[in-house]
Amino acid sequence: MTYSIHYYSESVQVQILSLPKTLQARYVALSLRMVSNGPNLGEPHTKAFGEGLFELRLKGAEGIARVFYCTLVDRRIVMLHSFVKKTDKTPLTERRIAETRLKEVKHADAR
Repeated sequence: MTYSIHYYSESVQVQILSLPKTLQARYVALSLRMVSNGPNLGEPHTKAFGEGLFELRLKGAEGIARVFYCTLVDRRIVMLHSFVKKTDKTPLTERRIAETRLKEVKHADAR
């Protein structure tokens, strides 16, 4: 059984699809694997942060990007937030955006 990819908002989808070309290509390749194999591809491709938050780790010629996501009932993967990484550590502000959106998505899904 396959999974489906959803986006927190249209702006998140646009942001992800506006990444530099090699990062876009990596996103497409990994998201297709997630649809067929499930959301946990294991490191170095995905990493769990706990409480249902995960990151998709993209690396290409133009740099490094991260896409935070979560999984929901009915095999839905929701892309919450993305950013191009400029430092070794994930900035706390980027993670907080994803955590806030995760809470919103889970709350809406529980209804």
